[in-house]
Amino acid sequence: MKQSLPGAGNLAFVEQLYAEYRRNPAAVSAVWRRYFEDLGGDGEWRTGPSFPPRSIFNPAGPPAPATEAPELQDRVQRLVRAYRVRGHIVARVDPLGLPRPRPPELDLDYYRFAASDLDREFLCEQMHPGGPLPLREIVQRLQKTYCGSIGVQFMHIEDVRIRRWLQERMERTQNHLALRRETQLRILTRLTDATVFEEFIRKKFVGAKSFSLEGAESLIPLLDLAIEHAGEDGVTEIVFGMAHRGRLNVLANIIGKNPAQIFREFNDSDAELHVGSGDVKYHLGYSGDWVTATGKKVHLSLCFNPSHLEHVNAVALGRLRAKQDRLGDAARERGLVILMHGDASFAGQGVVQETLNLSQLAGYTVGGTLHVIVDNRIGFTTPPGQGRSTMYASSVGKMLGSPVLHVNGEDPEAVAQCVHLAMEFRRTFRRDVILNMYCYRRWGHNEADEPSFTQPRLYDTIAKRPNVREGYLQHLRKLEGVTEAEAATIAQQRHDRLEQLLAESQQATEPARWPYPDYWRPFAGGPEPHDDEPATKVDRQQLVALLEAQTNLPADFHLHPKLHRLLEARRSMAGGERPLDWATAEALAIASLAAQGVRVRLTGQDTERGTFSQRHAVLHDVHDGHTYTPLRHLGVPQANVELVNSPLSEVGAVGFEYGYSLDSPETLVMWEAQFGDFVNAAQVMIDQFLVSAENKWCRLSGLVLLLPHGLEGQGPEHSSARLERFLELAADDNIQVVQPSTPAQYFHCLRRQALRRWRKPLIVMTPKSLLRHPQAVSSLDEL
Repeated sequence: MKQSLPGAGNLAFVEQLYAEYRRNPAAVSAVWRRYFEDLGGDGEWRTGPSFPPRSIFNPAGPPAPATEAPELQDRVQRLVRAYRVRGHIVARVDPLGLPRPRPPELDLDYYRFAASDLDREFLCEQMHPGGPLPLREIVQRLQKTYCGSIGVQFMHIEDVRIRRWLQERMERTQNHLALRRETQLRILTRLTDATVFEEFIRKKFVGAKSFSLEGAESLIPLLDLAIEHAGEDGVTEIVFGMAHRGRLNVLANIIGKNPAQIFREFNDSDAELHVGSGDVKYHLGYSGDWVTATGKKVHLSLCFNPSHLEHVNAVALGRLRAKQDRLGDAARERGLVILMHGDASFAGQGVVQETLNLSQLAGYTVGGTLHVIVDNRIGFTTPPGQGRSTMYASSVGKMLGSPVLHVNGEDPEAVAQCVHLAMEFRRTFRRDVILNMYCYRRWGHNEADEPSFTQPRLYDTIAKRPNVREGYLQHLRKLEGVTEAEAATIAQQRHDRLEQLLAESQQATEPARWPYPDYWRPFAGGPEPHDDEPATKVDRQQLVALLEAQTNLPADFHLHPKLHRLLEARRSMAGGERPLDWATAEALAIASLAAQGVRVRLTGQDTERGTFSQRHAVLHDVHDGHTYTPLRHLGVPQANVELVNSPLSEVGAVGFEYGYSLDSPETLVMWEAQFGDFVNAAQVMIDQFLVSAENKWCRLSGLVLLLPHGLEGQGPEHSSARLERFLELAADDNIQVVQPSTPAQYFHCLRRQALRRWRKPLIVMTPKSLLRHPQAVSSLDEL
């Protein structure tokens, strides 16, 4: 625009609108369109300016100067953006009301607005498409939307479609969900379930550890509403991961575990004292079926989890991925993972970042995870100022193109709005979403702990607060939505039921329950059986055909020139002219299993090519980069073969594959380390899950870890997968550890692992120098 445009020659806002108008006049409002129509093609006025009309920018009274109106509009736009970007900082999300600094960008003085400007009308089309609004009302709407019981971080999202989608849904409703009476009564009922359960446990089992949910009871209605929403969206499987805080409450009131069994576990003190008798009750998993209000059935699975908090995240994702693959759910629409985090662990543990990084990767995505941070703003005795360097525990989650919804846990209706928005977002964009629920921990780290030793003022404040149920009940009384008698009846019914179940727990034991899904029935654990030795050999002609099939490429595929030698070598092996090397034996093991209907999933660091350029299972066209995987084109009916380069992750990637193996026992699931010593970074998954799950939780796994073991002259780095460590861990038939030295041994080892009914993790110390050693070869006859 030229300087002849009155007062707006240097305003980016007006220039942007004018550029949009030049591209498409319909893209701007009618008011701006009339304004720009008065300009010639070169930006000169054709007639006197018709902008701004009194009804748009001015209240009744003297009009603003023509040069002032665009500048005022620009200031309003900057104010609106400031609320979208920083309104969450002053949102009333903290139930304890701890003060937080107010950004000056949210004050009218920052933009030099005078009191007389409050009644001027301004355009704010995304907020109010129906026309202009007085500045006073614009500010009120912004405060309700972004500074009430909900604060939202979403302007970091790069995708403008997602930002606009969120703005439209939040600003149209001012982030408030109008609830019907039956929904309000449902929320009150679920709060009552949570409250009565915790109080009952505390009174009946004095001094016992339960890691109470008190102070965060809104988690139960949150999960209730999320499951209902998911069921209506067509979800049939939900996998939950969480640490021990509130776990017993979730087991009893969401997953469906009989409280009588939980009471029996409280009385079984031996379970926490003797090695080999299981795990503590607040580490246990469970599964059950949920029927929604409209009759939709959803299967719920809560993953077992030791005290390593966030490490279960990757396991839960792997489990759901396996369930989706079993259902043929390639669109990732019928399953959901809900992960419940602690604020200190979400900010402090690196496995969180590793797991978040999996969310949009093709080999790992599950269609979006609902993350719920139960934000007590304390980790055992450590306050946020000593536990993280960020404003929020959720800050690491901003690495994803997803919103972070901060909500006051003492406002259950705001929690309901966040659940509704989060589930709608996930369904629309198939992305993770983070719900950070601010609450508090009414007692210490556990019920025997004294929190006022280290947080005396905080716990003095907490002691004076009523529970969440009481606060919500007072709110409903004011609305005349629920009577005192109704609320009392609900509470008494819950208490009476728990008393009855406590009596039952002291008289009888629960019938034995098959701890696995039905698809585990053909498989077994326990000591190694002597009658489970399947035939692992394969007919020579079939091996030749499978190997030759892997040397045939599409006519229009342009192979890297150096790889032609690889294909020629394999053709020679198929013809018996040269012996088989390590990578070829592996390819034949996978191919022969796929031809027998056994699915294979091989992931790891640079696994498609192989760390030592030995595998080349996925080939890349040198002209356009598209890929071709011969193992998926064997020329015979076959099961799926999935080969995936993992991110540069150990603990998260191993956890994912372990989870996958839990729900796909018929699949040969393998993870390969780039170098054997890299598995050191996954030691938590190995110690706490892989080698101990059968003993602690009666859960089996057939996961295979492929670890180049080294000790081949590379010094202390890349030298060893620590064979001795795995041998120390191998007790009570909990894992298998092997070190094959010929391709044939490796071939039979993999096939045996897949074809046996016995499911045990397998640790394979694979070689480096033996991959091409002239003496480490095998013949087709040996296979």
